[in-house]
Amino acid sequence: MLNHIKEIQRKYVTLDDINARRLAETDPALFFETYGTPLLIDEFQRVPSILLEMKRIVDQKALDGEDNNGMFWLTGSQKFRMMQNVSESLAGRVAVFDLAGLSQAELDGREVGLFHPEINDLKERATIMEHKNIHEIFDLIFRGGMPKLHVSDIERDRYYMDYVNTYLERDIKDLAQVGKLNEFYSFLVYMAARTAQELKYDEISKEIGVSAPTVKNWVSILERSGVIYILHPYFNNVTNRLVKTPKVYFMDTGLAAYLCRWPNAETLENGNMAGAYFETYVVSELIKSYYNAGKPVDLYYYRDIDKKEIDLLIMKGNKAYPIEIKKSKNPSDADKNFKVLEKLNLEIQTGLIICMNDELIPYNKNAWYCPVSIL
Repeated sequence: MLNHIKEIQRKYVTLDDINARRLAETDPALFFETYGTPLLIDEFQRVPSILLEMKRIVDQKALDGEDNNGMFWLTGSQKFRMMQNVSESLAGRVAVFDLAGLSQAELDGREVGLFHPEINDLKERATIMEHKNIHEIFDLIFRGGMPKLHVSDIERDRYYMDYVNTYLERDIKDLAQVGKLNEFYSFLVYMAARTAQELKYDEISKEIGVSAPTVKNWVSILERSGVIYILHPYFNNVTNRLVKTPKVYFMDTGLAAYLCRWPNAETLENGNMAGAYFETYVVSELIKSYYNAGKPVDLYYYRDIDKKEIDLLIMKGNKAYPIEIKKSKNPSDADKNFKVLEKLNLEIQTGLIICMNDELIPYNKNAWYCPVSIL
């Protein structure tokens, strides 16, 4: 993608190339002298030592009073290792962009920007949305958002099999935090089967047969690798009745469905996890909206000790936008818990019920039906 949008004068080099990699390893100064700037370096994590030389070049530019923005574009496919090296070597000198799978809007070719829960903004989105029925939505859920699956004829199961094997053998195997790959794979499958559920380390530890600290470490690896997103509960000091247990969501529903061995979209749509996958799809689409807009994710969920739960809260300052996610077309009483927010000293805004309804229409004075196709 970056090679497609780069300026004419920006050169490209990949450290998968054995000659370029050897030069970068043995003489990083000569490497940068050879390729110059501006430069796009792919798979840079293969030679982490070049980051120190890069830091020296960038800092020298600043000392000379010259513009040092955008001298280097760095890409790679091993996020965990990449971020370890970058945070150690280029702190304060780098901007980091997370690229998740393709969003629904990108696949539709719609330019919608950051998702905002204000009704007027949603009305604008509704004018360009491409309506999808439940079967089409679950086809998307089952296939997932990996770009290669949408631009090639590669067989879905083969793609995810290669993806998982590569992830385990290359990205994970070298990390000291993971001992036995078989146990880690079991953990990965277990997490996929519990997408959209609360993250309870002790339960996972007991089920997988590893220690709770190991589970926490593995969860951190999945999170930092971009495989999962940890959604934290909303919490403030007004009341002590709120739970603090986070929820976990797979960022790619196709990967989760593959790990759980769902054979096709129809079976998934009619299975006992259909609601969890629909919720995961909606949450991941909203997260992609933040990523693609370059904004920090401002999403929470609400749950108190009385088991009153709201699927999502979008916070804008002291304004809270409650959101419920329902797979049905005309869910009833979906906003029943919105009123519990009144005790939190927040400005409660009109809520949304994201569902399979065909239109963006009021459900009552406090909430609107919002078609999932609008995302």
